[in-house]
Amino acid sequence: MNLEKIMTDLEKKHPGEAEYLQAVREVLESIEEIYNENPQFESAGILERIVEPDRILSFKVPWVDDNNKVHVNLGYRVQFNNAIGPYKGGLRFHPSVNLSILKFLGFEQIFKNSLTTLPMGGGKGGSDFDPKGKSNAEIMRFCQAFMLELWKIIGPETDVPAGDIGVGGREIGFMYGMYKKLAREHTGVLTGKGINWGGSLIRPEATGFGTVYFAQEMLKTKNLDFKGKTVAISGFGNVAWGAALKVTELGGKVVTISGPDGYIYDPDGISGEKINYLLELRASNQDIVKPYSYEFPNAQFHQGKRPWEVKCDVALPCATQNELGKEDAQNLVKNGVMCVAEGANMPSTPEAIEIFQEHKVMFAPGKAVNAGGVATSGLEMSQNSMKLNWTIEEVDMRLHQIMKSIHEQCVKYGTQNDGYINYVKGANIAGFLKVANSMLDQGVL
Repeated sequence: MNLEKIMTDLEKKHPGEAEYLQAVREVLESIEEIYNENPQFESAGILERIVEPDRILSFKVPWVDDNNKVHVNLGYRVQFNNAIGPYKGGLRFHPSVNLSILKFLGFEQIFKNSLTTLPMGGGKGGSDFDPKGKSNAEIMRFCQAFMLELWKIIGPETDVPAGDIGVGGREIGFMYGMYKKLAREHTGVLTGKGINWGGSLIRPEATGFGTVYFAQEMLKTKNLDFKGKTVAISGFGNVAWGAALKVTELGGKVVTISGPDGYIYDPDGISGEKINYLLELRASNQDIVKPYSYEFPNAQFHQGKRPWEVKCDVALPCATQNELGKEDAQNLVKNGVMCVAEGANMPSTPEAIEIFQEHKVMFAPGKAVNAGGVATSGLEMSQNSMKLNWTIEEVDMRLHQIMKSIHEQCVKYGTQNDGYINYVKGANIAGFLKVANSMLDQGVL
């Protein structure tokens, strides 16, 4: 493998797509050795095929607001790779959405889904539409207009989208209703559905729960657990919320949450009624960080800053890509962090990851750590296929087992001669081998 030539060629084909190119480089660097040991991959052009999506659908989404003004947003679906199952990946509604971000997310999704052991390929989609500040009627009209284009290329055995940033149960409901009307069938074509019409229990919390289950396995490699540990979390979407609940349940203390305007440090811990208060604010589309500091006097609001300057034992970045940079990593190392597990997709920059690995801090990437969300989506697909619902205990047990299995794969392929576990390398190799060998079996397509 000539890594630099491959990256140079990709940059020429996809100029300016920084997030996508960053994700590809990280994977290729990790798998270079195993790739070179398997000449059949080279002769079948696996690398050249796996870094390019199977297809990309882009479309305009015209919709009418409550004042009868017409707006036009852009919609996308990136179907990246279906070697091991139907395309699977979330839909993101956020002003920052562009093709580079969706391609990076779709590429990551290939290996994340492979790690779950469930039969799911990789895809991603969304729009630059911003649900924030919109009425329910406006969001419904947008979702219906979005699905008018998307429904043509999705299906329960073809492509099964889910939620992501800006797309929760409400948005999934509106889109599913339109899909059902257009396709004239009631199938498991979307995940994250309401529990009354095909959804799975604990799906909203699943990514956060899975993040903590994975971090727990990391701690176990040092004969440690969450009891008495101080935990810094960023964001307060479903991932951070689920992580805060599970950390508290396992005996840890969550001391931070964050938003676009800064972060909260609460030395008393963020749990119980405090989490309920935050969820109420979020449900009413209000800012959550600053009001928290007014409601709970011991909490400190740090405007325009990220929580990685706080002393903690475990850091769980759960907000967005590239939120934890070199200086943040240096602060965490200086303050004695022992474990960093990515609850979000690629939240740490390459420079930050290098610092963690250089100082032998346990660090695991999002494609392994936050696979609990898509794993539970896969469990929802299974329940839909069988026309039944599992209990909370059954779903949680299966999720926990999947996260333990992912950790085992990372340890198998990522343990170095000095005993340090390179989770980035382990996750990438384990995910890549399953997909690459499946592509070999199926011929050149």
